[in-house]
Amino acid sequence: MCSQGCQHNKEVEISQCDEAKSFLSLTMVVAGHEAVLSCPYASKASMLVVIWKMKCSTCCLLAYRSDHNETRKINCSERMMWKYSPDSDPDLRIYPVSLGDEGNYTCEIISSAGTFLFFSFLTVIVPPTVTLTFDKSTGAVCQASAGKPAADISWIPPNNHSISEVHHPNGTVTRVSSVNTTLSTVTCLVTHPLPLLPGRA
Repeated sequence: MCSQGCQHNKEVEISQCDEAKSFLSLTMVVAGHEAVLSCPYASKASMLVVIWKMKCSTCCLLAYRSDHNETRKINCSERMMWKYSPDSDPDLRIYPVSLGDEGNYTCEIISSAGTFLFFSFLTVIVPPTVTLTFDKSTGAVCQASAGKPAADISWIPPNNHSISEVHHPNGTVTRVSSVNTTLSTVTCLVTHPLPLLPGRA
C-alpha cells in the first residue's frame, strides 16, 4: 500500500523603502490566486497621473489621469485591473495569476510634489501535480509534475531511492522518484519549498 502527502506555501510579500521617492515590493503568489501589487503613495500632494508598466515599455500599460478623471488600458489582459479606485489607492490587481505574469512591474506617480516610483517583482509559484503508482518491476514511483520551484520528494520509512528531473521551457520542473521495497506500506512525501527572492540569499 502506498500513500502520498503534499504541502506548499501560498503567499509571501516582503517590502522595503529604499529612499523617500521609491519603494520595492517582492511578492510571491500561487498560480490561480490573486496578486495585489502595491503603489503606496503617501504624499499629501494630489496625484496628477498614475501609470503602471508591466515588464517592458511595449507591454501592458495601465494609466489614470486625475484632471480628466480618465483611465486607459493598453495591451493589458482582462485579468489586470485597478484593485480600488485609482484616485485614492492605485494598487494593481491580477486575478487569476498565471505563470506568464511573473516579472517586473513599475508604478509611476506624478504629483505636484514630484515623481514617485514604486517597483514590484512578482514571483509565481506553481504547485506540482502529484501521482503515485506501483508495479512489480519498478516498485513505488512518485511523480511531482510541473512544479515551480521543483518539489522535494522523500520516502517514509527512508529508503534508497532514485530520482530524476525534467526542466520544462516554461520554468516548471517535473521530478520522479522510485523505490523498490519489500515493505507492505511506504509513504511518498512531496514538499514544495519557497523559491529564493531576487537579490536575497
